[in-house]
Amino acid sequence: MNLTPVTEIDIRGLAEIYDDFDVYLSVYLPTASKDDEAKNRAFVDGRKRAIEAALPQEQKESFRETMAIVDDHLFEKPIPGERGWIVFASAPATLLAVYRVGIEPARAMVLDTSPFLLPLAKLRDDYSDYGVLLLDSKEARLFCVRSDVPVEMSHLSTDLMNKHKKGGWSQMRFNRLRKGAIKSFLSEVVEDVQDSCSRYKTRGIVVAGPGDAKHQLVEMLPAEMGKRVLAVVDLPIDAPEKEIVEVGDEIVLADERARSTERAEELRAEILKGGLAVLGVEATKEALGAGRASVLVLLKDASIPGWICERCQIIEARKRPPDTCPTCGGPTSPVDVVEELYELAERTGAEVEFVEEDTCLASSEGVGALLRY
Repeated sequence: MNLTPVTEIDIRGLAEIYDDFDVYLSVYLPTASKDDEAKNRAFVDGRKRAIEAALPQEQKESFRETMAIVDDHLFEKPIPGERGWIVFASAPATLLAVYRVGIEPARAMVLDTSPFLLPLAKLRDDYSDYGVLLLDSKEARLFCVRSDVPVEMSHLSTDLMNKHKKGGWSQMRFNRLRKGAIKSFLSEVVEDVQDSCSRYKTRGIVVAGPGDAKHQLVEMLPAEMGKRVLAVVDLPIDAPEKEIVEVGDEIVLADERARSTERAEELRAEILKGGLAVLGVEATKEALGAGRASVLVLLKDASIPGWICERCQIIEARKRPPDTCPTCGGPTSPVDVVEELYELAERTGAEVEFVEEDTCLASSEGVGALLRY
């Protein structure tokens, strides 16, 4: 079994799944340290007892069946590069999806009427796929970094005639030929980068290396490709993969925070002028339900208690669940309303933007949306 980038997990497909009853188990476990296995076993045992004790008698057996198929997978020996597990399972729905990931999730084990996706969504937000091009005037290495795991996609090199014999070319002619060879090599690198970036949906690319070759290459990029350059930085051509990822992560995280800040400012500006935006749970829920929301904007630490009807999917925030839904008479469940809004955004095709901090959002339950119309 190989590592799965979190961006490869079909989160939209998982968001489409739900049931009238609590039959979907979601498990997130870190596996990076030697102590994690013992901690994970204790955590899973504790959650198993708590969940079973809270379930009505008629649902206990299906939970045990689900745990039986999960137990066979949770504590297998880690593979190289693994830092965590994400598992979605349901015996009644014949679902088992097991992912070994190269990033470390926080421990969570939830039984609900649908897969618990908010932790996965936040991991995907924090760990976007991106490219790193490491080059000098005679060598280029292109990496794709997915969930903090670098994969070298190509390695190009050229002989630039760095030496010439006495009595050979004049220095002027040699320099001219060498510059031509460098330009030809960089042109080949540009084609390789364009081809790779068209095949992989990356957030952007970091161009790195010693000397001036990296600046020359950026100037040679087509305009659209140039817009995808996140930063140009100095790195040795033989930089180890760990250093490449550390530098890349810092740049990509800064870019993500800048973009999320821009989205939050756009939301605030639209609200101030009475434009295409809403704030608060009720207005956001209505916009998502009607398919009017283009971007759901959430404070990253937002959490709002409430309930959902498992039959008609009505959501109420900051209220205790009634015995039955007052609209359709269906069964109800307590939920984190933010999780339900996220799943609704996935089902309706809205983008989701997580924001670290914003006073406008904080004053409105940490929830808002930019609208299509």
